[in-house]
Amino acid sequence: MGKITVETCHIEGLKVITPEVHGDARGYFVETYHKQAYSEAGITEEFVQDNQSASKCGVLRGLHFQIEHAQSKLVRVISGEVFDVAVDMREDSPTYGQWFGVVLSAENMKQFYIPKHFAHGFLVLSEYAEFCYKVTDFYHPNDESGIIYNDPDIGIEWPIPEGMELIMSDKDTKWGQLRDLR
Repeated sequence: MGKITVETCHIEGLKVITPEVHGDARGYFVETYHKQAYSEAGITEEFVQDNQSASKCGVLRGLHFQIEHAQSKLVRVISGEVFDVAVDMREDSPTYGQWFGVVLSAENMKQFYIPKHFAHGFLVLSEYAEFCYKVTDFYHPNDESGIIYNDPDIGIEWPIPEGMELIMSDKDTKWGQLRDLR
């Protein structure tokens, strides 16, 4: 079983995972998921679907969440670098509306576990990035909602370099604020 290091943050449930990488002159080997190791780290849900997306520099996807079919996610980057963000949407949580962000890259091989009832999004920082994620429920297009990426009540500090032009889907530019969802 591959060894993993798990970091937590001020928002209960979020976990940054760094797997053990075995490298030599040929390259490397890494276990990107091992049910027993992740269960021991408190991630016991069953993942039912794997997804992958590719995006160019400046693409901002999110902040998305499912309403009735909430999904936990285990996300990672296999090419490039992104700033990945989760926003606590659990109304009974002491950290409701707070965010946490982490840089995920092919180089650092970190993974980010985001439990159900969080909004999720990411910004591509490299020229190109491939993003992979495991989810615990299937995607239901009519069940999707979101929050605008620059909601002032949340105050996400996106690392947008000077001169970077954000590229967003039409729907992502039209989401409302968190306060509108209550």
